[in-house]
Amino acid sequence: MENIDIGKKVEKFRKAKGLSSRELAKLAEITPSMLSQIERGLANPSIQTLKVLAKTLNVPTFSFLLEEIVTEDLIVRSNNRKKIIIDNLTYELLSPDFTGNLATALMKVPSNSSSSENPLEHRGEEVAYILEGKIKLYLDEDEYVLEAGDSVKIPANLKHKWENNFVENAVVLFSVTPPAF
Repeated sequence: MENIDIGKKVEKFRKAKGLSSRELAKLAEITPSMLSQIERGLANPSIQTLKVLAKTLNVPTFSFLLEEIVTEDLIVRSNNRKKIIIDNLTYELLSPDFTGNLATALMKVPSNSSSSENPLEHRGEEVAYILEGKIKLYLDEDEYVLEAGDSVKIPANLKHKWENNFVENAVVLFSVTPPAF
């Protein structure tokens, strides 16, 4: 809740409606000084005042309580990715973190290695795209060789395993929802 500034949101909605602070204060039946203090973050409005402001501005009350998105935090620079190394495999997180409903990562599978000893399952649904090389994919009892440009959807809880028994390294781009590792 550290990115919530109710006052800034009130001010933003007020300006979007083309209202002066005096006009909004009059419509909401609060004092102009109280509205000024709310907008400058010097006073916290009561729930009742928020409800009145929301109704006056024609916005849902909860819209004042949503966290602000810091767009800079959505960018992941290629030299600043979070890396997870498990045995020979390297995972590079392309998403900023594991919050939200989706995570995307690169899985680098060197020659003569695999994602696990046995096929594993997880609760998340996954879509994978082979960026480089070839890789063998085990889905339940079936085996498939996927090459660069191929993709696969792996339903939740389906046992699977990636294996690179080819000469060149493989790179797999995948997204999983909900985020899980």
